[in-house]
Amino acid sequence: MSAQFFSSLADQALLVAAVELLKSNQAPAWQIPALGPMFALFYVVLAPFLGAFADAVPKGKVMFYSNLIKVIGCLMMLFGAHPLLSYAIVGLGAAAYSPAKYGILTELLPPSQLVKANGWIEGLTIASIILGIVLGGQLVGPHLSAKLLAIDIPYIDTGIDTPPEAAVAAIVFLYVIAAGFNLYIPRTSVPLQPAAHGPFALVRDFAACNSRLWADKLGQISLGTTTLFWGASGNLRIILFPWAAAALAYNTTQASNLGGVVALGTALGAVAASFLSRLDRATRLIPLGIVMGLMLIGMVAVHDIRLAMPYLMIMGLVCGYLVVPMNALLQHRGANLMGSGRSIAVQNFNEQASILGLGALYVGMTRIGLSAFTAITLFGLLVATTMWAVMRWHESNCRKYPEEIERLLLTARDDCGGH
Repeated sequence: MSAQFFSSLADQALLVAAVELLKSNQAPAWQIPALGPMFALFYVVLAPFLGAFADAVPKGKVMFYSNLIKVIGCLMMLFGAHPLLSYAIVGLGAAAYSPAKYGILTELLPPSQLVKANGWIEGLTIASIILGIVLGGQLVGPHLSAKLLAIDIPYIDTGIDTPPEAAVAAIVFLYVIAAGFNLYIPRTSVPLQPAAHGPFALVRDFAACNSRLWADKLGQISLGTTTLFWGASGNLRIILFPWAAAALAYNTTQASNLGGVVALGTALGAVAASFLSRLDRATRLIPLGIVMGLMLIGMVAVHDIRLAMPYLMIMGLVCGYLVVPMNALLQHRGANLMGSGRSIAVQNFNEQASILGLGALYVGMTRIGLSAFTAITLFGLLVATTMWAVMRWHESNCRKYPEEIERLLLTARDDCGGH
């Protein structure tokens, strides 16, 4: 939990620093929303290999190596590489980190504690998002950046001359702290699963795992829900910056505080779900996805910070209450169908492909001159209609395969001891 907190804290702060770095370099407007797809790139491209790697190597070591990759990406950004390329390398580290981060939960804990464990992990992750986004905004702001730039190392010219560069330098130390905690993650008794030999065998194995999870009558619903949720929310973190500029005339530091408000609401929703929701009742929360889409559309009418703060808080709460039970259900089905690392890799592939696709759509809309309000409206419509389709899909499954659905739900309930 400590390792995840600091690694996620650095991820979020780095996003804000990268946005400000692009602005200070006077990069084209479309490059800011392109940060999301670039971060998701390696989740999609390397998905067949990362899940197998996480199951074949102790997960604490996987997380340690992943944070070192993130440090390399930061250093690239710091010393002149293009921010989009550097951020993609950080995304590579995050892609390798994720199957181990979630997969180790199924090794350390019984199924009866998965929802609570996910609540704690998501709650801490979202707390780190809150603090990370705010920290990133402060690091590039005039007060803290001036103090960082005033630090002088004798006889060494670091070449760090701007606020975003100073912010990236500070963020490197957060990744180092996370890597230190990774060294203390215990080696579990769960046997390692050797990876298939050769890249083609790994791709075939991954494709089979992906098909298996999409064919499962509960797996397909939870996977469809989380895929859409993360596709929308992953891009919303970045869309908030142009929306805040257009609706509230906010700069990067001020907009980062609004991201913290959404994350705080999500944390509250995640914690509430960990206490109030049950694994076998997760599918009853699908209508919250439709609410989330409608609330996205409602953002276009918000032009006053007194309304924006509670509105974004409530929207985050709805998101958090939906995603924690769905994540837990997906992990439960995946662990029963395949190795936990492979299951999380399949989940990452689908969710990050959604971020990549929706992000590319938003970049395209930005390049042709559509406003942030139009983009958010289209996102909201897409989320609401797709979640309605997922709800209808589950209802159809319940009508066509009532015995199988009942058996899977009873399995989830029994494995969780009724919790």
